[in-house]
Amino acid sequence: MGTNQPASLHSSQLAKLAGISPDTLRLYERKGLLARPPRAPNGYRCYSPESLQRVRLIRAALAIGFTLNELAEVFRVRDGHGRPCARVRQLAAEKLQNLELQIRELGVLRTELRDVLKEWDRALSKTPKDKRAGLLELLAAKAQGRKASLALEVYSSLSGRTREKRK
Repeated sequence: MGTNQPASLHSSQLAKLAGISPDTLRLYERKGLLARPPRAPNGYRCYSPESLQRVRLIRAALAIGFTLNELAEVFRVRDGHGRPCARVRQLAAEKLQNLELQIRELGVLRTELRDVLKEWDRALSKTPKDKRAGLLELLAAKAQGRKASLALEVYSSLSGRTREKRK
């Protein structure tokens, strides 16, 4: 903070500087991420100027996937003059591993969704404008491992459409 900064910041001032709400500051206090600040005679919280750096650190860690509970654990060690660096590194590595798994899973989902859309496009192209194509039924059938053609036959019989009428 600059030389003309106040000796302490009220919740609203700190929150505004950090780009968060005063409620978020109170949450950080409850979780042990921020020390409970002293109170002014009027009951307002009086944060030290260093609290802004702490809140920025918290926000940066949250942005890459750390949880409030993980940060609370790290800060307990850190504030107790310990060295949580190896733990921080481990947590970040786990986050990367989980992210890579999610990316792979999203790739599989993307391929499945592309296949579903192709199947739906085929069904729509064969469906008269005044009839339902049964797209969600196709999806349910696919999820149950049934062939799409079986799902079409089942749906057609339920909707009163025969195989001959679809041709």
